Amino acid sequence: MAAEAGSGGVVKHILLARFNEDVAPERLDQLIRGYAGLVDLVPSMKAFHWGTDVSIENMHQGFTHVFESTFESTEGVKEYIEHPAHVEFAKEILPAMEKILIIDYKPTTVNNS
Repeated sequence: MAAEAGSGGVVKHILLARFNEDVAPERLDQLIRGYAGLVDLVPSMKAFHWGTDVSIENMHQGFTHVFESTFESTEGVKEYIEHPAHVEFAKEILPAMEKILIIDYKPTTVNNS
């Protein structure tokens, strides 16, 4: 099943992270609140969710946190990446991360009928 072509349509921006061991819980909380705050600063960012790994399969490869941002298009993701608020926040959060993986995708609904 091929992904939708073109740049329009909802795009999910997924960031998987493992934070450095020396990042204090208070600092981690501050960083997560800062990340969530981008939704109010970057117009193309429509929603933000996050969580920590709770899988029993132990296949997380060291990633402990997942952050999901929603955009209306790939252009919206580009605007987010280039937005001054995101650029400044990235300078703050990236040094706190030991490992990171980012994937952007267009959700596809499967109709089995």
